[in-house]
Amino acid sequence: MDELTCPRCDSAMVSRPLGTGQVSQCPDGHGVFLERAELGNLIEAENDWHRNASQSTAPLPRITADMTAPPASRTPARAWVETLFR
Repeated sequence: MDELTCPRCDSAMVSRPLGTGQVSQCPDGHGVFLERAELGNLIEAENDWHRNASQSTAPLPRITADMTAPPASRTPARAWVETLFR
């Protein structure tokens, strides 16, 4: 993929690997660019992520007096693509 510039701010877009392809991203957060085939790969990966995202939970542990609260966790991603930009 040739070096691209952001159509909004004219900054050079930063290219990075994504799965089996490349994605170019504006360093100022104005968007991303990827080739059509790579968009298809992202869609397939997104579908796989949803297919394999399990709603099952582990059994609750027995509560004892010496237990401490677990650390705060981040909100789970709504989609696989969302995990790329955290």
